Amino acid sequence: MKIEGRNAVLELLKTSATVDKILMQKGAEHSAGRIFAMAREKNIRVQFADGKALDRESETGRHQGVIAYVSDYEYADFDRFLDKKEDARFVVICDGIEDVHNLGSILRVAECAGADGVIIPKNKSAQVNGAVIRISEGAANHIAVARVPGINFAIDELKKSGYWVYGLEADGENIYATDLRGDIALVVGGEDKGISRLTREKCDKILSLPLKGNVNSLNASVALGIAAYEAVRQRS
Repeated sequence: MKIEGRNAVLELLKTSATVDKILMQKGAEHSAGRIFAMAREKNIRVQFADGKALDRESETGRHQGVIAYVSDYEYADFDRFLDKKEDARFVVICDGIEDVHNLGSILRVAECAGADGVIIPKNKSAQVNGAVIRISEGAANHIAVARVPGINFAIDELKKSGYWVYGLEADGENIYATDLRGDIALVVGGEDKGISRLTREKCDKILSLPLKGNVNSLNASVALGIAAYEAVRQRS
């Protein structure tokens, strides 16, 4: 798998992930000096090439002069979210997020908001790849992502473990009147269809953000960002 872009590669180097090599544009050892220094400290091979070579290797077209080669993304074990901890637990569930840009943004929001992790389905969903990691600005390297056969099974298990599961949709109760301080899971739906019918029925409550303009919905990652930080505000 290729990780592209300076921020994504820099965040990758802060983790324990095994990096096979880094392809760097000639001269970038100065403008991307921190990446070059960290690679040398970790004994990671750095190969230099001209910009055209990186363009040919790039899968996103936004390599910024740096491409790291790593093994495929390692997903977390779902059971880790069922373990009790002293602090209130907080996870994000993606129901049919098929756009890599939205998944990358969701991972970035979840990591910044201090979520314990993100749960995605194995089918009918974007998966964590190099593009998602780049879009997340490297946040995917720092947050646990579990991939499950079915979202509804995961919700059942979370509820048995003590979570309250809240779906984010346009026709629910006002989120600002809801207590988000306990063990919670926020479900965000796909770009076009929102949360599926059965998943919605399994949620303990459907929550909405007040919309004051003429547009009747928010982008999935934007809606999650507002909801996640309302949880942060209450829990602080």
